[in-house]
Amino acid sequence: MSGTGDVHAPHGPETHGSETHGHATHGHEAHGHEAHDAGGGGAAPPAGGSFGLTRFHQLPLRSRLALLTAVAVAFAVALSAAACWLITRDRLTEQLDTSLGTVEVNSDYVQAISARCAGSPLNVRFQPTPYTIQLVSASGYVCTSPNKAPIPAQRVDQAVADGRLASAVHTTKDENGASMRVSTVPYRGPIADAQGNRVAISVAAPMDQVTDPLNQLALVLLVVAGVGVLGAATAGLWVARAGLKPVDRLTAAVEHVARTQDLTIRIPTDGEDEIARLSRSFNAMTAALAASRDLQQQLIADAGHELRTPLTSLRTNIDLLERSERSGRPIPAADKEALLASVKAQMGELAALIGDLQVLSRPSETGAGDGAASVRVVALHDIVGTALERARLRGPSLTITADLDPWYVRAEPAALERAVVNLLDNAVKFSPSGGTVEVRLAGGALTVRDHGPGIPPEELPHVFERFWRSPSARSLPGSGLGLSIVARTAEQAGGGVRLRNAPGGGTEALLTMPGAPTPPPDIPGAADGPADEPGAPGRPAAPGHRAAPGDGAEPGEQGTPPGA
Repeated sequence: MSGTGDVHAPHGPETHGSETHGHATHGHEAHGHEAHDAGGGGAAPPAGGSFGLTRFHQLPLRSRLALLTAVAVAFAVALSAAACWLITRDRLTEQLDTSLGTVEVNSDYVQAISARCAGSPLNVRFQPTPYTIQLVSASGYVCTSPNKAPIPAQRVDQAVADGRLASAVHTTKDENGASMRVSTVPYRGPIADAQGNRVAISVAAPMDQVTDPLNQLALVLLVVAGVGVLGAATAGLWVARAGLKPVDRLTAAVEHVARTQDLTIRIPTDGEDEIARLSRSFNAMTAALAASRDLQQQLIADAGHELRTPLTSLRTNIDLLERSERSGRPIPAADKEALLASVKAQMGELAALIGDLQVLSRPSETGAGDGAASVRVVALHDIVGTALERARLRGPSLTITADLDPWYVRAEPAALERAVVNLLDNAVKFSPSGGTVEVRLAGGALTVRDHGPGIPPEELPHVFERFWRSPSARSLPGSGLGLSIVARTAEQAGGGVRLRNAPGGGTEALLTMPGAPTPPPDIPGAADGPADEPGAPGRPAAPGHRAAPGDGAEPGEQGTPPGA
C-alpha cells in the first residue's frame, strides 16, 4: 500500500459475505434496520365484525364468490410480495456487508486520521470516498475521517476494540440522522487511544443503497398486487356469473312454478356435474308432482262421479217417501218396504265407497313414522283362514277349498286382511251358483281361482285402476276400488298381485308376499300375532273396517267380470 492515505475499496456490491465476522453481535443493533423490520404489531380486528359477516351473507352468491376470490388472490399476492421484499432486502444487505468487509484502509490513512483527531494533522491529502472511516476506542471515543458525520460508537464496536469480539456488523445512525451500515474490525497497527488501549476501525456506508431499491420494489409490488387483485375480482365475478347461469335458470324455474303452479316446466340438462344433477332432480320432482296432482284430480273427479249415483238414488227414494207423507196418500206397505230397503242398500254402498276412498287416501305406511309402528310380523295363513270363513258366509252355495301352508310376512294386519277379503269377495261374487273357489297358499304365493267366465284379455291391464269397472259388471254393486286396495297393500309390503285367465275357464288371482315359513326367532308367538291386531282373525274390526257383509270390496269391485 502507498502512503498517500487512499482508501482502496471495490466500487460494486459483492454477492458474498456474512452478517458478522467472528462472534455474534449479541443483538445490540437496537437502532438498526433489522430491528425496525423485525417488529410490528398485529392489526386490531375491526369493530362490528359480526355485522360485517351478516352483510357478507346477505350478498348475492356471485358477489360472494367474486369477493372471496379477490380476497384469496390478495392474500396470496401479499404473501408473495412480502417474501420477495424480505428476500431482496436480505440479499442487498448481504452485498453491502460484503462490500464493507472488502474495504482496505492502509496504515498511513489511519495514522493521518488519528493525528488529525489529536490536533497535529499530518500533511496528508484525504481522497474522496463513499465510505465513512473512523477509529473507535474501547471507551467509546470515535475519530472520524474528514467531511464525514461521526457515527456514535455502539457497544459491539467497543467490544471489538477491547478484543471481546472479532468483528461486528450493524446498522445505526450518524449524528445527522442518516442510517448507516457499519462494519467494525480490530486495528492491528501501533495506534492506541489516550489510555494506551488498542482501537478498532469502523467502515460505514449509507443504507440508502439498500433502502432506495427496496422502496422502489415495494411501490412496484404494490402496483402489481393491486392490478392483480382487481383482475382477480373481475375474473372471479365473470366466472361466478358464467358458472351460476344454470343456477339462475333453476331459480327462475322454481320461481315460475311457485308463481304459476305450472308443473310442466322442464330445465334443459347437459353434462354430469352437480348443477346438471340438480336440474334433473328438479325435473323429476316436478314430473312427480304433476303426476300426483293429475292422479288427485282424477281421483276427485272419479269419486264425485261414483258418489253421484247412490246420492241420486237416495234423494229419489227419500223424495217419494216425503211426498207420500205430505200428500196424505200412503205408499203401499210392500212398496214402502222396498223403498226403505233400497235406501239402506244405497247407504251401505255409499259407506263402502267412502271407506275405500279413506283407505286409498292414506299415505304409505311402510316408512318411518306412526304408520310403521303398526307394521309387524303376522301369520298370512291365519289371515287367509279368517277371510275364508267370511267368504263362505257370503257364498253359501259355493264350494271353497283351501290348502294353506304356514307363511309369515311383515305387514299391517288390518290392511293385509282387507286385501285378502277383497280377492275372495271378487271370486265369490263372479262364481256361478254351485261353483268352486280354490284357495292355495304356498311359498308366499296366495292363489285364488274361480270357475267363472273370466276376464276379456283387453280388460286385464285396467283391473287395478281406481274406479275402473268392466262394462259387463256396471250393473252390479261395487265401487271399483277393491283391487286398487289389494295392489296398494301388496306394494307397501314389498309384494305384488296379478290377475290372469285360468286354463279351462275362470280367473286366477296371484298375491305374492315376501316372508318366511317360520316366524323370526326374536318374535315370540308370532304365529298368534294377527290375533293381537285390530281386524285380525278372531278380533273386532278396526275403526272404519267393516266386519259385516260388504267388508273389503263389494261384490263386483274393480268391475271384474265373472271370474275376476
